[in-house]
This record gives sequence, structure tokens and C-alpha cells, in this order.
Amino acid sequence: MSKKIKKQSTFIDMTAMSDVTVLLLTFFMLTSTFIQKEPVQVTPPQSVSEIKIPETNIMSILVEKDGKVFMSLDKQTDRWNVLKKMGELYNVEFTDGELKKFSLIPSFGVPIHGMQKFLSLPSEEQDKIIMDYGIPSDSTNNELKNWVKFSRESNAELVIAIKADSDTPYFTIRDLMNTLQDLRENRYNLITSLRDMPSEHH
Repeated sequence: MSKKIKKQSTFIDMTAMSDVTVLLLTFFMLTSTFIQKEPVQVTPPQSVSEIKIPETNIMSILVEKDGKVFMSLDKQTDRWNVLKKMGELYNVEFTDGELKKFSLIPSFGVPIHGMQKFLSLPSEEQDKIIMDYGIPSDSTNNELKNWVKFSRESNAELVIAIKADSDTPYFTIRDLMNTLQDLRENRYNLITSLRDMPSEHH
């Protein structure tokens, strides 16, 4: 007579596994850096230089191929202070609500007199129309110069990073650099995409 083998329930304690999962998730959340949304797509020129730009205190100037200029500041307090100063200079009175909205926008690029209307729009509408504008930066109306000036006054530690499309006309970049030189901003980084070094044949 054969004995029946009792079936034993297999129980695996998953507590340790879930603890490890939570720890890993927390680690990645704390160490990840989120890429800021940019108003237009820009394909920068290639280079073999690899210099790491700091992750904080960044003033980015984005120039698309048609010459439109956009800016971003990584700190909300800087964005608030700069818009307030721009409003005072151009006689546009921004409310605290408008300043708060602006401080939450990662990138901006509309003429200062259209900023209030822009801020009143829902974010999806802002995304649709911003690429039609750009910060005025020509010789007759160089608002960009004042944005940069007030950004520096708000945060002396700012590092300037210029990201231009590889098809952006030379004179547009030249005028931008002249604007920075007028403000005695002679140190800035040109963002490029990394190109492989050609292999040497022996």
C-alpha cells in the first residue's frame, strides 16, 4: 500500500524583495535629472569636445534655425525676479499670480508686451503658439539684452549655455555674441552634440 505524500503549500516571503524595490525606486528618483521641455527642436552642430555643463544655475539661450531666440532659467526665484524687473522697465504691471505662473514655465520666448496674454493661456495653448514668437533681439528692439542683464543681476552664479541649430545663420549667432559682449558676458558655453573621433590608422 503506497503512502500518499502530503502536498505542502509553498510560501515565499516577498517582504525583502519589496523593500529592495522601494529602495531602488527612491534612489533613482533622487539621483535622476529631468530634461526641461524646450519650445522648439534644435539640432546642434557636432564637435569632439566633451565638457560637462553644471546642473544648476543655468541660463540657456536657445536659437532655432530661423533665428528665433528663447531662454530658460533653471530657478523659479530667478524667473520671478527677472520678469518683475522686465515689467518695471517696459511699464508692464505683472500681478503676483502672473509672476507665479511665469516662475513655473521652464522656457520662455515672447515679446514682453505679449507676456500677460501668453500667461493667461492654458499650458497646451502656450506650447502651440510660443514657437511663432521668440524674444526680440534685433538692433531696434533688443529685449534679449535686458533678459540676460536682469538674469545676471538676480543670480551672479549663472552659467550661460547657448544651444543653436546647426542651420542657424552665422549672423544670428554673431549678433547674439555681440549682445553678450555689450553686457561684458564673455564666458559662455556652446552646446554641441558629441561626434566620434576619427580612428587613427597606423
